[in-house]
Amino acid sequence: MFKGPITGPKFFAIFASFFIVIITVNVIMAMQAVGTFPGLVVRNSYVASQTFDAERAAQQALGWDTSAYVLDHELIVEIVNADGAVPDATVVGIFGRPTQMRDDQDVVLEFDGAVYRTPIHVSETGNWDFRMQATAADGTPFHQRLKVDFRN
Repeated sequence: MFKGPITGPKFFAIFASFFIVIITVNVIMAMQAVGTFPGLVVRNSYVASQTFDAERAAQQALGWDTSAYVLDHELIVEIVNADGAVPDATVVGIFGRPTQMRDDQDVVLEFDGAVYRTPIHVSETGNWDFRMQATAADGTPFHQRLKVDFRN
């Protein structure tokens, strides 16, 4: 590409081109990061923090153990406590990717006698989350983000 000795202008062109590539890549990556950010978790973190400990204690008192997986294009959520499956909860949430909102699906799950389930559209496996919002029979709210497994 360059013939002859490296002179001042040639060296400057090489040096500047390295920085142009680095800056261009950084700008592209920053635009991608901002463009795929799903948004705020809470509007005012101070207000949310005022009830956090009480809500966490109530949620832990339920003694629920949860898991989520996809089987045959159905999202299945298991909610169990010391007595077994929890049949009388209301379970809704958002099924989607953790880093962007394009594939998010609002879902309402129904109890089938053992687990909560709902049909979903999944075009590919990978990293999926279920942001669950459940309500116990006594009205206690239960919020949890579950990593979703894929089973055959």
